[in-house]
Amino acid sequence: MSTDLPPYFRVDPAQSAASLGAPASTEGFGAIARACAAGRSDLASRGLEADGARRLRLFSTWEICRYLIPVAQGHFRRVLKANPDLPQGRSETEAGAKWFTLDEVLRLRAHFGAEGSKAKQYLPYRPEGQPAKLVAVANFKGGVGKTSTAAHLAMSAALDGYRVLVVDLDSQGSMTSIFGGRVEDEWQTVFPLLARHYAEHLRGENQRRADRGEAPQPLDETLDEALKISSTDLIQTTHWPNIDLIGAQLNLYWAEFQIPVWRMAARGWKLWDALTDRLEADGILDAYDVVFIDTPPALGYLTINGLAAADILLVPLGASFLEFDSTGRFFDMLHATFGSIEEGENMAARALGRDELRFEWDAVRAVVTRFDGSQQGELASLMQAYLGQTLSPHRQDFTALIGQAGEQVQGIYEADYRDFNRETYARGRETFDATYAAFKALLVGSWYRDATTARQTGEATTARQTGEATTARQTGEATTARQTGEATTARQAAK
Repeated sequence: MSTDLPPYFRVDPAQSAASLGAPASTEGFGAIARACAAGRSDLASRGLEADGARRLRLFSTWEICRYLIPVAQGHFRRVLKANPDLPQGRSETEAGAKWFTLDEVLRLRAHFGAEGSKAKQYLPYRPEGQPAKLVAVANFKGGVGKTSTAAHLAMSAALDGYRVLVVDLDSQGSMTSIFGGRVEDEWQTVFPLLARHYAEHLRGENQRRADRGEAPQPLDETLDEALKISSTDLIQTTHWPNIDLIGAQLNLYWAEFQIPVWRMAARGWKLWDALTDRLEADGILDAYDVVFIDTPPALGYLTINGLAAADILLVPLGASFLEFDSTGRFFDMLHATFGSIEEGENMAARALGRDELRFEWDAVRAVVTRFDGSQQGELASLMQAYLGQTLSPHRQDFTALIGQAGEQVQGIYEADYRDFNRETYARGRETFDATYAAFKALLVGSWYRDATTARQTGEATTARQTGEATTARQTGEATTARQTGEATTARQAAK
C-alpha cells in the first residue's frame, strides 16, 4: 500500500486491539479523577507562595500611575514625600522603583480622592443610595471564555477600586479555583441560600395553614439547617483585598435535582427570586459595589437564578458560525423560559388583581472573545450587522499574554510585567482593558439612570406632597374664614 495514502488507510486491526488496554470500568473513572486531582493540585501550586498561600503581586509606581491612579509619577512621589503617614512602598534595590500592595494602592486612591484635584476621577463612580449591581456571565455553550471573562472583569473592577463579590454557580468550580477558594461540600456554596429561601416560603405557608386550622407541612433536617445560614457565612476572602468569593464544587450540581422537587411540593415558591432575595436580605447589595455571577454552561435552575438576579447580562461567544448559532439558540431559550415563568405567574396575578411579573435587565450584551482579526473579521462584522447594539462593538483579542498567564494559573492582571517587558505587557492587556471599559460604560450608565429616576421620582413626590399641603392650607384658611364670617353674622343677629 502506498505510503502517500492518508494514515487511516494504514490502521491494523490486531495492533489496534493490542493498544486498547483493559476495558474501562466505574473504578477506572475514579482512578482518572484521582490523577486529575493530583495534577490540578500540582498546577494550582504554581500560583502559590512557599507557605502554600496565594498572594497578589505588588504594583510599581509606573503601573500605578499608568493604570490605577490618574496622576503623574513626579506628583505621586511628591505627595508621598509630603505625607509620610501614607504607604511609602518598598524597593528591591537602593534607589530602585517603589512597589506597593493593592491594599496600599486603595489607601492611596482614597487619599487622592479626598485631597486631589476635583477635576480628576480618582474614586470609582457609584451614586449614593444605589445598591450594588449584579452581573451574570452566561452562555450554554462551553469554551467561549465565560469564566475567564467574568474573572478578568472582576479583577478589573477591583483594580478600579470597586468592592467585588464573585458568586460561582458552576459546579465545575473553575472560578473558585482562579481565586483560590476552598469548598468542602455543597453547604459552602449557594445551596443553603436556595434551601433557606424555600424553607422561609414553607414557614409562611405553614402559618397560613395554621390560620385555616390545617396541619403544617414539616421541614426536614436540610431545611432546618439552612435556616441558620446567611450569605455572610459562605463568603471567603481571596488574595485580592477587595474581591470576595462564594465558591462552588461538584456537589452543587445536586441543586439541579433538588430544586424541582421543592418546586413540585410548593408551586407558589418563586424559586427564581431565591438568590436575589437572600443577597438583599443579608445586606450584600450594600456591602459590595459589583457582584459577578458565573453560571454553568446550561440553562438549568442555577443559571435561571443567576440570570433572574442579574441587572446586567453578558454573553461571551466566539466569532464562528457554530458559536453564533448556539448563542442564538441560547437567547431563544431565554425567551421561552422567562416568558413561560411570566405567563404562569401572571395568569394568577390577573385573576387576583395583583401586579404582573415582568423580568427586566438594565443591559444585555454579547461579547466576542478569543478574537482573531486576520481570520474572523468578516464573520464578526456580519454578526454585528444582525445583532446590532446587542453585540458589543469591542472584540476581545486572544493574546500571548493570556496564554502565558494561564500557564501560571493566573489572570493577566496577576501577571508581573517584568516576566515579559513593559511594551509586551502594555499591548497584551489593552484588549482586556477595553473589555472592562465597555462593561464599565454599562455599569455606570445603569447606575446613573437609576439615580436620575430616583431623583425625579423623589422630586415628583415632594411636589405632590407640597401641592397637597398647599391645598390643605388653603382649605383650612377658607374654612376659618367661613367660620369667622358665620360667627360675625351670628353676633350681629344677636345685637
